[in-house]
Amino acid sequence: MNQFINAQIRSLLEEEDMIAAFSNVSACIKTNYDRLNWAGFYFTKNNELVLGPFQGKVACTHIPFDKGVCGKCYRDKETQKIDDVLSFPGHIACDSDSRSELCVPIILNDEVIGEIDLDSPEKNRFTADEAKEMEQAAVDISKAWIKHNWSF
Repeated sequence: MNQFINAQIRSLLEEEDMIAAFSNVSACIKTNYDRLNWAGFYFTKNNELVLGPFQGKVACTHIPFDKGVCGKCYRDKETQKIDDVLSFPGHIACDSDSRSELCVPIILNDEVIGEIDLDSPEKNRFTADEAKEMEQAAVDISKAWIKHNWSF
């Protein structure tokens, strides 16, 4: 596992401005993980997932809770590591080049407040270690959310 990325994410989460913090965290992920075409966030707002800071290609702005990998992540409150998005029922093709996806819920008080979402143009791109790293990042984000009293 790459403990460096989690230490770097924790340091970036010291930033009090939410948009600045998430912008740098998405850049950190995109820089440290190769073969990504998208790294960023969706946040729970107005009964749907809404696009947050990201690095990569243009993305879907609104995702219903009942659609795609991100919707399943929200509903199940569990990490989704999809090796081939073309075989995932209901996959939303925001980027037709994406072939695999890693989506991790950010949970606060047993509610999904957002998600870390990573896309790759390669099938089977994401490892179990990377999923664990992003799960730790989600925990660190929840702690920063409380510390900085972030909200929408």
